[in-house]
Parts: sequence; C-alpha cells; structure tokens
Amino acid sequence: MNFICQPHRLKNLLQSEIMDLDKAILMAVRTGKVNFGFKESMEALRGKKAKLIVLAKNLPSEKEKMVKHYAKIAGIPILQYNDSSLGLGTVCEKPFPVSVLAIRDPGSSEILKMVKSKK
Repeated sequence: MNFICQPHRLKNLLQSEIMDLDKAILMAVRTGKVNFGFKESMEALRGKKAKLIVLAKNLPSEKEKMVKHYAKIAGIPILQYNDSSLGLGTVCEKPFPVSVLAIRDPGSSEILKMVKSKK
C-alpha cells in the first residue's frame, strides 16, 4: 500500500513551522539581545558576539555574500528567513524593514535549538 501525501496537510505542516519560527524570532527580540540591520549585525559578526544570523529573502546579493563570509569565518549559523525585510520587520514588531538580524542572546527563545534540529 502506497502512502499518498495530502497537499493540505503538507501546507499546514509548513505553515506551523513558519509560525513557530516567527514566534521564536519574536521571543528572542522581546527577551533576548539582538541587533537590527546590516551594519550592526556585521559588527556583532566581526566581534563574534552573535550566536545566529537571520537574513531576509530580499537582501542584496553582495551584502548576503559578505554576511555569509564573516559568519563562516566566525562559525556562526545563518538562517534564511522565507520573507522580505518588511516581513521580518513585522515579525520583530518594528515599523521598519529588517534585512539582517543578529541574535546575540536568545533569551527564553528556542530559536537556537530549532536551527540545530534543522541541520
């Protein structure tokens, strides 16, 4: 007997993962220490203060390459957020776009465990 995946269940599963990620990012912003934006995130990367980097989907490729290069040198994981910088800013409850988010301390968020479990 073959198992047939029902598309609506797969869609619900993916939506729940996205919602969990959004909640984890928001909890890190509320209870932890984070840096918003490319420049501040790069400072956290250079100083090896960041524990996780979140990149918006529409980050320009040259900036994305730079962030990934420094993150690889520092051994810091990168999470590609599946929405634009406006969406990431909304999740962070900020009235502005957030293209890069550096999480220095996750607070009571489980985001670091979520990233490790995806690898």
